[in-house]
Amino acid sequence: SPALGEFDPRTAAAVDAAIGGEHRTEAQKARDAARKPREVLEFLGFRSDMTVVEIWPGSGWYTQILAPALKDDGSLYAACASPNDPYGFQRRGLGSFLKMMGDDPDLYRHVVVTTLSLPYQIEIAPRESADMVVTFRNVHNLNAEGRHNLNDAVFEALRPGGLYGVVDHTRRHMEPDTPANRRRADPVQVIQETIEAGFEFVGYSDLHYRPVDGLNLEVGDQRVTGRTDRFTLLFRKPEG
Repeated sequence: SPALGEFDPRTAAAVDAAIGGEHRTEAQKARDAARKPREVLEFLGFRSDMTVVEIWPGSGWYTQILAPALKDDGSLYAACASPNDPYGFQRRGLGSFLKMMGDDPDLYRHVVVTTLSLPYQIEIAPRESADMVVTFRNVHNLNAEGRHNLNDAVFEALRPGGLYGVVDHTRRHMEPDTPANRRRADPVQVIQETIEAGFEFVGYSDLHYRPVDGLNLEVGDQRVTGRTDRFTLLFRKPEG
């Protein structure tokens, strides 16, 4: 699905240079075939002159593309977990992310780190300052209240007309909870909740459609990299 169309030439050059950059390891580049970062950003309407917020960047896989692509003409906020969050993996992830930026200050010095710790710390960027907010494989970790709070935080940060992109592992609509699908989200539910939060639904892409989902192989097999059916959704904050 083309959604918002092709990159302009300057954005195309910036994204291609970032994806092919020497700062990315061969292991990281090997995941491009499954994750399709260029196609995803093009679908979402990304431009290299935008102000973008990345929600919970984790190890920084997408940050390593977004940061250099935005370095010259745009800006990037990384809404990270709090160092006071209760889970060790969140604190470890934050430490790894900050170390990545510290190891290459020339590449990341323009990235502004903010804190997203639901439900209280939700100022991911100054109010109505962002042109785009993106979140990659995070929504499935949230319950209904968490998704509501996340949508509120995104809506507050986006300028009118701003774009919101969501990528996650697909849970079939109305599929009951099981141990094997705990790391998936129902895209119909995500669309409904995001519209209820005030957003307009722009489109859906099947870029990551996989008829055989890796999480169905056996209960307890939670290795998800490159093996799941995923949805890519695009929303817009209304102009008025």
